[in-house]
Amino acid sequence: MHFNYSTYSLKLKHKFTIARGSEEVVPVVLVYFTKDGVTGVGEAAPSDRYDEDALRITKYLSTLSFEGISANGSLDEWLDWAMAKADGIRSLEAAFDLALHDLHGKLNDEPTYAHFGADRASACTTSFTIGIDDKEKIREKVLEADIYPLLKVKLGSDHDKDIINTIREVTNKLIRVDANEGWDLEEGKRMCDWLAERNIEFVEQPFPAENLEDTARLREYSPLELMADENCIDSSSIPEIDGAFDGINIKLMKCGGLREASQMIRMARERDMKIMLGCMVETSVAITAAATLSPLVDYADLDGNILTTNDPFDGVKVEDGKLILPEGPGLGISLKA
Repeated sequence: MHFNYSTYSLKLKHKFTIARGSEEVVPVVLVYFTKDGVTGVGEAAPSDRYDEDALRITKYLSTLSFEGISANGSLDEWLDWAMAKADGIRSLEAAFDLALHDLHGKLNDEPTYAHFGADRASACTTSFTIGIDDKEKIREKVLEADIYPLLKVKLGSDHDKDIINTIREVTNKLIRVDANEGWDLEEGKRMCDWLAERNIEFVEQPFPAENLEDTARLREYSPLELMADENCIDSSSIPEIDGAFDGINIKLMKCGGLREASQMIRMARERDMKIMLGCMVETSVAITAAATLSPLVDYADLDGNILTTNDPFDGVKVEDGKLILPEGPGLGISLKA
């Protein structure tokens, strides 16, 4: 088993702004495991929200020895070994997990979605994300997203109602709102009442993650369902937030990969919680990996590759908003010509 890595900078079509800040270029780290001439590819898309960045990851990888992994081990043995090597960096755990699932699928001629018992034909419809911006830019973004039947709109600004009103001047499509920890309890109550009259499906992460008590209060009050993002890191988060949220947003870069994400799906189903798959700004490697689990969940917000101008990979496609999984073994991704 051989290991390698590289870095890549994703360029966004528009400056992407949420309640915490803005970005135009997003660095990611690509990792590669090779066995018998076959290579599996994974991706780390670190977030400063979780104190991770690409420079820290590459510095760490430059010191790492990958001797000791059994080339003939099972997938779980490979994953156990790799997780121990990731030094607790969740996006790096995800990169290792994705590459090893991809490699295992290619070596066994099995699509990764089949490994998880997912039906390719039942993949979700994805939303398209509209970041915080001025009115003219928001109109432009909404018109560009004409082929997507669902919008996810970033709020948590000082002009949230103007953002929604501007979108409603252009379209009455169903909207999912993400406040990105930007509200307090009173604002959350006012906004949920107001949004409920404007064809909004649910509200994601209204308050800072440490404010779980107020989230539970808002859930009792709100006419809209609440979805956890920053409050739901991995499977250990679910028992704590059960009762405060109606559902969870699983992101591979938060939880550490597909194996942990599948465990989160099982735990959420046991508690009758809704499940969404989300993403960071990512290439088609990580987006396709998340999409392999979409037949098992309720919602998808997997547009991180679509927001960029220079995704170097081909993988999952979107047709009228519906995710179309590639049919090949492993993740089914390929490098663009």
